[in-house]
Amino acid sequence: MTRLADKVALITGAARGIGEGIARAFHREGARVVLTDIQDELGQAKATELGERASYMHLDVRLESDWERVISKVLELQARIDVLANNAGITGFEGASDPHDPEHVSIENWRSVHATNLDGVFLGCKHGIRAMRRTGVGSIINVGSRSGLVGIPGAAPYASSKAAVRNHTKSVALYCAEQGLRVRCNVIQPAAILTPMWETLLGSGPDRALRMAEYTKDTPLRRFGSVDEVAALAVYLAADESAYTTGPSLLASARSADRNVRTGSGVAAQLHKAVQPSRRQNRAHHRKTLPILPNSARNRDASPIAPSTSSAFRSSGRRRT
Repeated sequence: MTRLADKVALITGAARGIGEGIARAFHREGARVVLTDIQDELGQAKATELGERASYMHLDVRLESDWERVISKVLELQARIDVLANNAGITGFEGASDPHDPEHVSIENWRSVHATNLDGVFLGCKHGIRAMRRTGVGSIINVGSRSGLVGIPGAAPYASSKAAVRNHTKSVALYCAEQGLRVRCNVIQPAAILTPMWETLLGSGPDRALRMAEYTKDTPLRRFGSVDEVAALAVYLAADESAYTTGPSLLASARSADRNVRTGSGVAAQLHKAVQPSRRQNRAHHRKTLPILPNSARNRDASPIAPSTSSAFRSSGRRRT
């Protein structure tokens, strides 16, 4: 397959999950891929596994100095960058179980999530555009989330950051067009995709099938999406066949964007439950900051199916859907 023959593609957050899937798909289609991540050992192993036409570089997407170094090195070695996939992101629950609802999230946690999910995309687009000016042609692919459309009360920073990615994509697309560049910018917004984060959440016990059904009950196909299905969208956006596509968001969730916005249920609601601290943590937090509420006013949104899963998010690393 040669839809991306000889194109130079840089992918962030490529050590695992959706980023790894995109890197593999690009490589299969003939691209020269540069995998980047902060998980250096894992990222290097994936590049080595891919073999010829694949390399790895350390890149912390929050740091402009890292972007400048990586872009400069890629241009030195490859002379151009044709495709940039801004995939790196975090949920905000890695290593902590602090509340992330709009009322109680700390400014530090808010800024931390946005630094990776939004600042990382901003910096990628900024330096990607500059690199693509060499040829005047290119494709920037941002990976957002359906959460940016429907919101998640228990993960407000994450949902906010993904909503901003969607809008910034449009700004970049319009800017490049106004500049006379044939650099297009699009965003993929996955819903429930089976990545390592979800695997940790679902587990392998007898309740796995029940959990999967609960998380996908509001999608017509009644199933999780696969990394390969998201990667296929990225290949389309990277290939010349999408040359007239810039600015829109492609929703990978087996349903229409309009219905997503209206309902905000299903996966988003279940993720809300998943990222809630335990009831004990909630009560302790409220006792410190608020008057004790009567039982009728307390949170009753605990899921009877999924346990408290902040630990799953904490161990999921720097990429989710």
